[in-house]
Amino acid sequence: MKILFIGDVVGEPGRRAIEKLVPKIMAREKTDFVIANGENAAGGSGITPAIANELFGQGVDVITSGDHIWKKKEIVEELGSDKRVLRPANYPAGAPGFGYGVFESGSGISIGVINLVGRVFMQAVECPFRSAREIVEKIKARARVIIVDIHAEATSEKIALGYYLDGTVSAVLGTHTHVQTADEKILAGGTAYISDAGMTGPFDGVIGRDKEQILKRFITQLPTKFEMAGGDIQLHGVIIDIDDKTGRAESIKRVQEKLAG
Repeated sequence: MKILFIGDVVGEPGRRAIEKLVPKIMAREKTDFVIANGENAAGGSGITPAIANELFGQGVDVITSGDHIWKKKEIVEELGSDKRVLRPANYPAGAPGFGYGVFESGSGISIGVINLVGRVFMQAVECPFRSAREIVEKIKARARVIIVDIHAEATSEKIALGYYLDGTVSAVLGTHTHVQTADEKILAGGTAYISDAGMTGPFDGVIGRDKEQILKRFITQLPTKFEMAGGDIQLHGVIIDIDDKTGRAESIKRVQEKLAG
């Protein structure tokens, strides 16, 4: 089976890329399931229930997130009712919502999805390594195919998690930096890995934001409002081909699709 994993969806331009490009990619690549990191889908920071439903209507099966999941207060109730919208599983006990789930593809294959957030250069949360192992033990009897989104700053932390989970999950896929890396590979135990799947949104800016405002902030160090960039809209992500009988990844390839016009 083939899974399309889409890197951080940023604002309205990113959502437009999903709407226009996902159906084309799914038809061309014959993908069975779509996962998108949507934590920046609302104006570049956070996500709302309406936007989550919009993404679901455009072919996305599961939405993962990261440290910005709490930016829009209206999503908190949604996290407790819609299991397709995930928050990082390694937030402390008592955090609303679900950090993982087992879902079914259109062809009837069970797919486990685990969402984690890193700790290096980020806020203190529970250990993503131990959390991941505990969740894999809980769901491995229900799903041979398991996808992990590790939303983290440090590539070293992501790479270490890839090796730690190698052979126990189908893929460990990094998000958060908005810059796609070129280190996609299949690890020795059959786990697909990439340090960052990239960004889906406007590339004529700085990780999705207006470049002039970002430059002003860097140069003056004064508080500056960051607005969305607008041009050069692209969808970045990866496609993983997985043996659904064993859960081992057979290939991983990067996706970079440009929105015409």
